[in-house]
Amino acid sequence: MRPLVTLAYAVLYVVWGSTYLAMKFAVTTLPPFVAASLRFAFSGLLLLAIGRLVDKTPITRRHLLGSAVQGLLLLVFGNAAVMFAMRTVPSGVGALVVATTPLFIALFGRDFRRVTWLGIGLGLLGVAVLVDPFSTDRAAPLGGVLLLVAASASWGLGAIVLKTFPVHPSNATAVGLQMVIGALAQTALAVVDGERLDVAGVTHESWAALVYLAVFGSLLGFSCYGWLLKVEPATRVATYAYVNPVVAVMLGAWLGNEPLTGRVVVAAAVIVAAVVLILSAGRPRAPSTSTSVSTSVSTSVSTAASTSASSAGDDATRAP
Repeated sequence: MRPLVTLAYAVLYVVWGSTYLAMKFAVTTLPPFVAASLRFAFSGLLLLAIGRLVDKTPITRRHLLGSAVQGLLLLVFGNAAVMFAMRTVPSGVGALVVATTPLFIALFGRDFRRVTWLGIGLGLLGVAVLVDPFSTDRAAPLGGVLLLVAASASWGLGAIVLKTFPVHPSNATAVGLQMVIGALAQTALAVVDGERLDVAGVTHESWAALVYLAVFGSLLGFSCYGWLLKVEPATRVATYAYVNPVVAVMLGAWLGNEPLTGRVVVAAAVIVAAVVLILSAGRPRAPSTSTSVSTSVSTSVSTAASTSASSAGDDATRAP
């Protein structure tokens, strides 16, 4: 089974790391909220159909409420905001900012240990390196980076509240509901923002990127993530959190012609160090609401990881 484990890790590391560049390509000619809505509508409906075939448990109002809250926090204020920011922010820089999500999970989980505050401080320092307001060579526009920080905070909050709201016992159904509800909300945002889908104006690259996000980033990534949680320690699975931004930066420079400046390299080193510090710290000893930090930390870093966030909400070692 080891080759399958290795292949699954490769999917988490490379595929989820590549979703940022795919989002960059998608929003080149696709409106961001429309693109996010199409992506999750496809993946959500397919997962929902699979879930209903496997588990016939009725979907209650409480299930809908739980999935709605998670869909809004993770997919709308989280993922759709990332898609929107990709219009102006390089994909590698975007991945670095989103990599700070575990820091927000620790913060919202009220993990007040010194090592946690050190990790949060390092993470914020890395973001500051990217968008130094006193510098003329900042790696990304300040507005786009602030939007990504807000999206990461929403992801962190969503990971913490995963245990608060009940969801359907079938994880495929629960995540499918979450994605469909998120897609509906993203459609509403597209209408409010005045987005229009000009099919004739969408390039083949944007369509291909959208299909890649839906099939590989969502469906394949979700499946590999859930299976790995069954056969591997959750802390080891969580290592994708600090591999994804490195992959994203490299792919952005290679395929997206994004500048790999010394500022980006330094920020990457600082942010990855912060994430490693937070993840390696593990669960706080004293029982508190912060126990959800370690069970949720592996669910919320990559934009493509949104499909698996609900699957790890109740227990990071449970199969989705």
